[in-house]
Amino acid sequence: MSKFKPASKYLLAIFMIVAGTMHFANPAFFLKIVPPYLPLHKELVFISGVFEVLLGILLVVPKTSRMAAWGIVALLIAVFPANLYLYQHQDILPASPVVHLLRLPLQGLFILWAYWHTRPAK
Repeated sequence: MSKFKPASKYLLAIFMIVAGTMHFANPAFFLKIVPPYLPLHKELVFISGVFEVLLGILLVVPKTSRMAAWGIVALLIAVFPANLYLYQHQDILPASPVVHLLRLPLQGLFILWAYWHTRPAK
């Protein structure tokens, strides 16, 4: 399994960078899924995008890789309320209710994926 770890790390980094970039390319979508009880919606969208890109880059730098993986875990937990809000308001993103439901545990899988990269390679 550890022979796949470097490729997995680069794949996660690419995912994070692309996802973060989308916060700037299509902020309207992300603004829709910020729960109304959170302040500064626009700022939160841009800040989370910056952190996604930054953490994705830092993930592939050996000296910062483990710290970046912990940062990704924290960020994915921090943005979970947006995924929950999207599930509760499925009209925001037209899709099957099953798709909306599956997005929630998928977030957990992404957290586990990032967590795997907090562990030293064996």
